[in-house]
Amino acid sequence: MRVKLSTKIVILFIVVCLLPLLTYSADLLVQWASDRDISLPIPSGDYMLRILVQAYLYMLLALGLNIVPGFTGLLDLGYVGFYLVGGYTAGLLMARLGWSYWVAMPIAAVNGAIWGLLRGAPTLRLTGDYFAIVTFGFSELLFRVVKNEEWLIGGPNGFVTDIPAPNLLGHELYHYWQQYYHILILLILTIVVVHRLQHSRVGRAWAAIREDERAAESMGINLREYKSLAFAVSAAIGAVGGAFFAQFQVNISAGAFEFWESILILCMIVLGGMGSISGSIVGAAILGSLGELLRPFGGARYLIFGIILILMMRFRPAGLLSIRRHG
Repeated sequence: MRVKLSTKIVILFIVVCLLPLLTYSADLLVQWASDRDISLPIPSGDYMLRILVQAYLYMLLALGLNIVPGFTGLLDLGYVGFYLVGGYTAGLLMARLGWSYWVAMPIAAVNGAIWGLLRGAPTLRLTGDYFAIVTFGFSELLFRVVKNEEWLIGGPNGFVTDIPAPNLLGHELYHYWQQYYHILILLILTIVVVHRLQHSRVGRAWAAIREDERAAESMGINLREYKSLAFAVSAAIGAVGGAFFAQFQVNISAGAFEFWESILILCMIVLGGMGSISGSIVGAAILGSLGELLRPFGGARYLIFGIILILMMRFRPAGLLSIRRHG
């Protein structure tokens, strides 16, 4: 399926690519005003880029999670488990064995896909609440192992330190503007892959499973094959996000992969619209950046998230950009 590039999309893409230049230009403006004893309430360019990097990372994770509940209709409460697998696979390979990030990231993706298949194998016949409970238990199991088994990770509470920055052509990618383009490229590749899958024979099979498993199976759709593929692709994308997160943070711990992260990512696709690629991106952009903006409120920001979702369920139960359903 061909994608039509409208003028708006082209302009948006250009703006996104030029954002680092705009943020650092704001720094120059603040410096110019400061020299003249004028105070401008503009955050630093690196701070704004860090928020954007986090928002793009959440967009990538939301796209990966959306494959299971959005495309196949199965509620996944344990997506953070694959995020964890990717983060610790890449982090340990880089920090302990000195492997290159460009080797560790693909390995993390493959490892995530394998764990996705392992988790999916005993749940292929489960639906609804039963499937959700199993996914929750899976992520909690991984979280507890990483947090408590010091012999496995090498540090208390899952601490992995001194994860080196990626090296590209002899240059370390540790500046925020470099990380910005790094995650932007990963996000674009993820959008392309998910879009191609959604509008392929595989995507149509997933949609049939989402609408009615029995009817899909009666029409010759192999539930085991297509569900397993959904689990593997979704998990691999989550693991890629974890690998990026590990090198971006430099130091990671189990606390970064708590159950709340799964709920937050799920809220993003619910807010944007289940099954919608653009909806996942919009939902992640809103909640991903809102979390940072509301950080001064501490734990109260979770209450604000809850109020937003309640209002969404009341006025837009299908999400901001829900997929169109025919028939």
